[in-house]
Amino acid sequence: MGYRRAGVEVVGVDIEPQPRYPFEFYQEDALTVLEFMATAGREIAHSTWSAIHASPPCQAFIRSGMFDRTRYADLLTPSRAFLNEIGLPYVIENVPGAPMRPDLVLCGTMFGLPHHLRRHRWFEANWPLSPFTLACNHDGDAVGVYGHPRGRKPEGANASSFRWRYGHGDIHQWREAMGIGWMKERELGQAIPPAYTEWIGRQLVAYLTERPVVAATA
Repeated sequence: MGYRRAGVEVVGVDIEPQPRYPFEFYQEDALTVLEFMATAGREIAHSTWSAIHASPPCQAFIRSGMFDRTRYADLLTPSRAFLNEIGLPYVIENVPGAPMRPDLVLCGTMFGLPHHLRRHRWFEANWPLSPFTLACNHDGDAVGVYGHPRGRKPEGANASSFRWRYGHGDIHQWREAMGIGWMKERELGQAIPPAYTEWIGRQLVAYLTERPVVAATA
């Protein structure tokens, strides 16, 4: 949504169905799509798309102990390799500590989001994405958008699995804090605020508009 607000036409790809996704959507394995774009489909990719945003699953890199990290595959590293092979302008998003460059670090408090949202995310780009932002402000209580609102325990969960289910606030506060009114709990827990990608998207549009076009010569 943030990219759309910045003036970008958005098409989404995910291996899971996303019935509330608000734009054109294809249910495909994103890693398989990137591999195709990096190999046989490279010419198609360059003639069809202007840029790629990738948000590989973050559970393998979360440092808080919320997940058993050994259960989750590192999909960021192969995604990053394919993106470099494709050669289009890209943005990769993930959690702090992920195996990528933190070219830009964003937090909800930089944008004055409701309920003092603290949600740090790293962004890497292969184009000159500006690292200059407003400072974080972590004073005061904050809503934590992760797990489930109010720490709801799923049926059949044991005490150890409940440890990562704690969250603060309810679903309405989560939606207000994130600036996302159309998602349900699990989706919000995996999302980033559109304010982040609008900030990046405006820079991306300016870059794509201003960069020189290199003509092919015989």
